[in-house]
Amino acid sequence: MSSQTPNWTKIAQSPRFRALLADKTAFIVPVTAFFLAFYFALPLMTSFSKTLNRPAVGSITWAWVFAFAQFVMTWTLASLYTKRAERFDAQVAEIIAAEKE
Repeated sequence: MSSQTPNWTKIAQSPRFRALLADKTAFIVPVTAFFLAFYFALPLMTSFSKTLNRPAVGSITWAWVFAFAQFVMTWTLASLYTKRAERFDAQVAEIIAAEKE
């Protein structure tokens, strides 16, 4: 194996790599679960409940407010992931640097 090619097996077995995977899982799984629950709440609540059919402001119903909130939620989650990805990238750089030593 050349000196420039990382030893991927060694990296995959390292505690730092396992910590990276644990950190990513700890962030991605709950955020994905929240996203899916929030996303599917709108069609479920409009199909099986009358709660969102009530007017919120004037003739605008809570269904429209909830639908707009999904855009806000999506941008917020994307922003959170972008900030968290910077930490993940720093962890990856540390892992690669440690492997090269």
